[in-house]
Amino acid sequence: MTSRSGQAIRLAPSILAADFSKLGAEIAAATRGGADQVHVDVMDGHFVPNITIGVPVVRSLRKATTLPLDVHLMITDPDRYIEAFIDAGANMVSVHVEVLPHLHRTIAQIKKLGAKAGAVLNPSTPVVAIEEVAADLDFVLVMSVNPGFGGQVFIPHSLTKIQNVRALLDRAGNRAPIEVDGGIDLTTVESVVKAGAEWLVAGNAIFGGGDAENAARAIKDKATAAAKG
Repeated sequence: MTSRSGQAIRLAPSILAADFSKLGAEIAAATRGGADQVHVDVMDGHFVPNITIGVPVVRSLRKATTLPLDVHLMITDPDRYIEAFIDAGANMVSVHVEVLPHLHRTIAQIKKLGAKAGAVLNPSTPVVAIEEVAADLDFVLVMSVNPGFGGQVFIPHSLTKIQNVRALLDRAGNRAPIEVDGGIDLTTVESVVKAGAEWLVAGNAIFGGGDAENAARAIKDKATAAAKG
């Protein structure tokens, strides 16, 4: 099912909330529930106050699933590591505008290496920050919580931000999808989709209850119904 903007609704379970002792099984369960891609949060303890995973885990994930790997680099110097993550199996790479003075160059490099390129906006970062690269982006990731930790509460004004990003992309003639990450669950997913989001990142809402398959299916079904409306 496609959203009102014509893009397909895609569910991206965030492995940050999964049980790493059985990561392959967790991803398989979410896939049975309708997951379309796997969201991988890479944190360095500098740009965000947490440290998560690196290239070796992405390489292992590539062996564990056929789904596209959606790698979100929450790191201070993404340019140093982009090629390694793509070589390890990343299909999409998103980078934060807040750390990149040469964002256009970085986006071009991601594409040159064969992955889809996305720009990420933190909650306090204005939409205008991506205006000059709006035509070049394969997707935009709107953070609806402050990055660094899972399980946070959705920031309500993110809905307006999603609408503004859609308007900016449309003005640039770019039908690239909007991805939203943070606080996505059964209570927020409908409004997020109606605001213009097509790719939905969910962590605790999928992996936190011990039944990733049914949790993923419930969120995907509700998102699909919202897209129909």
